[in-house]
Order: sequence, then structure tokens, then C-alpha cells
Amino acid sequence: MSRLAARFEELAKTGRKALIPFITAGDPKPEFTVPMMHAMVEAGVDVIELGVPFSDPMADGPVIQRASERALAHKMSLRRTLEIATEFRKTDQKTPVVLMGYLNPIEAMGYENFANAAQLADIDGVLTVDLPPEEGVECGALLKARGVDPIFLLAPNSTDERVKKMDASGSGYIYYVSLKGVTGAGHLNVADVENKVKQIKANTQLPIAIGFGVKDADTAKTVANIGDGVVIGSALISKIEANLDDPDQAKNEIIELLTSIRHALDN
Repeated sequence: MSRLAARFEELAKTGRKALIPFITAGDPKPEFTVPMMHAMVEAGVDVIELGVPFSDPMADGPVIQRASERALAHKMSLRRTLEIATEFRKTDQKTPVVLMGYLNPIEAMGYENFANAAQLADIDGVLTVDLPPEEGVECGALLKARGVDPIFLLAPNSTDERVKKMDASGSGYIYYVSLKGVTGAGHLNVADVENKVKQIKANTQLPIAIGFGVKDADTAKTVANIGDGVVIGSALISKIEANLDDPDQAKNEIIELLTSIRHALDN
């Protein structure tokens, strides 16, 4: 059983919901990321989504776009992101790590080379924003053969047929994009999210993690009651952006926010 499957199974048995933070590897500087990942684990997160910096992050709003720009200025890349994951894994063998990014760097590396590198870095899942299941057969098969879960995005307008395709092609969990637009945009319509997640659950046994609109503890708790986990990204990276000259303060503020969300989810 994969780390992701085991983690979601454990959470389901105890009636808890997954807290999944997203940070961009190398933002605001490469040496910040691994200590931040460990600090998040201590704050009670269940899975870490580690963003691969990219020059054209089309699904991301301004906050995460700027995070990629800062990381790229430090010469971050897919290979260096994998090195960060490897460093984290030296002292944490339990927390699932999911790479989240775009297809271009993977294609540049080559699917098989990437799958091998992900396995060597002990990555648990890969979420490629612009790789739909119809075009992800080759890469997905290579990842699965190496014990790495290919994870796909579902949108508010996804059909039952598409949910079934992602259920067949993916593993680990499904990332439900809770609103139309980019990361950090808009406000959630809870009733719409609830109705859509019910539709998705009727067509898959995979856990559903909900993101793209979770900003604080109250939102996280509401969303967690609908799905199996919540993803929070822009709200965390905003803390980094507000404290570029004081990374320790950024880390403290991120941990404070994640701790409040963990408490809300568990109570």
C-alpha cells in the first residue's frame, strides 16, 4: 500500500480529514523549503504538495506565480525540486510528498527519466496540472509501475464520464478544483461544492481533496466536512511574500495558520 493510500485509510478510520499544504520549492530561497516542510509536519499536516517552479503556471494566481518567479531566480528546477524532496526524506519516511507542477519540465526530462527520478527521490504522487488523463497514459503507467501515484484535477464542470476516466487512470486522491479560475481567486459556493463532490463520490472510490479556495480555518472546516481533505496554498505563500526579509517570521506565521486549521478540522 502506498503512503498516500495508507494515510487516507488511517484518517478515514479515525474520522479525521487530511490537511494538505502547498508550497513552492525554493521560495523564497532553496534552503527555506526543507525546514519548512518539517515544521509543517510538526504542525499536523498529513500530505505535502511541493510545487515545481515553472515560468508559465497557467492555473495559478498572482501569489503562486510570484513564488515561482522567486524560486526560478534562485535557479530552481525540476531536478533541484527532486533534490529537496530527497533531503526531506532523509529524516521523514512517513509523510507523503506530492509533486505539483506542469508538463513541460517533465517532457524536457523525458517520461521514463522523470519516473525513475521520482522513484529515487521517494516521491509519493505527481499532480501535473496540464496533463489530462487522456494524454497521461504513458507517463501515468511509468509512475504507477514505480509506486508513484498519478493524481488528476477535476473541475466544477467535469462530467460523470470524466470522473470515471480519472478514477481509472489516477490513484492516491483526486484534487477537486472548487471554483472556476486560478489559485487564490474567488469565494467558495459551499452548496455547489457539496453537490459536485457528491457527484464525484458516486463515480470513484478515491479520496477527494478540495482546493483553490481555502483561505482560513473556517473555510477549511466547511470544505473538510464535504470532502476527505483540504489543500491550502496561496494563503501560505502570502505569508512568505509578506516576510521576504524575515523567513523565520514567515515560517512562524505559516505554522500558526496551519495549527489553527488543524484544530478546526479536528474539532
